[in-house]
Amino acid sequence: MPSFSHFFEVLIDTKDVFLKAMLLTLELTVVSILIGIVIGLFFALMKISKIKVLELISDVYVFLVRGTPLIVQIFILYFGLSGIFLIPDFWAASLALALHNGAYISEILRGTIQGVDKGQMEAGRSLGMTKVLTLRRIILPQAFRRALPPLGNQFIIGLKDSSLAAFISMNELFNVATTLGSNNFDEMTYLLIVAVYYLVLVALLTFIVNRLEKKLAISDR
Repeated sequence: MPSFSHFFEVLIDTKDVFLKAMLLTLELTVVSILIGIVIGLFFALMKISKIKVLELISDVYVFLVRGTPLIVQIFILYFGLSGIFLIPDFWAASLALALHNGAYISEILRGTIQGVDKGQMEAGRSLGMTKVLTLRRIILPQAFRRALPPLGNQFIIGLKDSSLAAFISMNELFNVATTLGSNNFDEMTYLLIVAVYYLVLVALLTFIVNRLEKKLAISDR
């Protein structure tokens, strides 16, 4: 184990390169989560559509994504699409993470949408709203509020999963840490440093989610 003085010295000396990698990690996480929410909502609506073909497509998507490792999905997307057209490593990782997160988000949203009282839909229709308008204005806002805690957990998982982008040579946090550690024959110090950066990002994401939960709870009163 490195001494505290050595750890602190390396932490200060490498702050520029790690901050740059942290920003890339954060960018990768935010992009993949935003796309993942759209994908998740799309497949959640397919699942509850009561149209058998759409339900089957949603089930197959969720089964395939949840049943295969994320690193395999990243490799398939990166190397598979590269055989057709050139895709930047950032977008290969972002899309793979988005598709992966989307499967879990779809199940979260499906559960919260179905958990909204069915009378809400009937009330909206009685006011002259279409089914789509009722879903958009009444059902989905309630479902997203209920989904926020499990979505927050999924966002944190997505942040940590972004470290797998290192395997397609993205210079995010984990790749930078392992590269510097190998070059300086000091792997443990750099792994401890990258752990600190991940803890900071997780703490930041947790704070944002908690603030959103409190804000939405206040707005419901």
